Amino acid sequence: MSTKIHATCDALGNPTGFHLTAGQAHDLEGADVLLDNIKADALLADKAYDADERVLKRLEAQQCEPVKTPKSNRKEQRSYDKYLYKARHKIENFFAKLKQYRAYATRYDKTAQNLLGAIYLAATVVWLN
Repeated sequence: MSTKIHATCDALGNPTGFHLTAGQAHDLEGADVLLDNIKADALLADKAYDADERVLKRLEAQQCEPVKTPKSNRKEQRSYDKYLYKARHKIENFFAKLKQYRAYATRYDKTAQNLLGAIYLAATVVWLN
């Protein structure tokens, strides 16, 4: 079975939170856990997080601006800050740095707890550099 890592990062691309789900799970399952801990003015995310009830209304209640491209099949296309959205590459850069660590990249750990421990260890090194 595969696992999916959901992560949050600050404006500099440093990791601030993680959650593991099953590989076949939708991205919104990770968002349900991570959105409760967000303390930010804006959230940059991809199209998978374009859900009214589970994401957008929760962010609105926290006074956090969602900055993400709307899905193409939305009935009402929302506008978003395209300039701010360009900074989303920082989370992708964090995952690229995380893949530099062999234990994570090859998924040697068989249990979710051990994998999450390896992720936290690698994220600590990324944070300190």
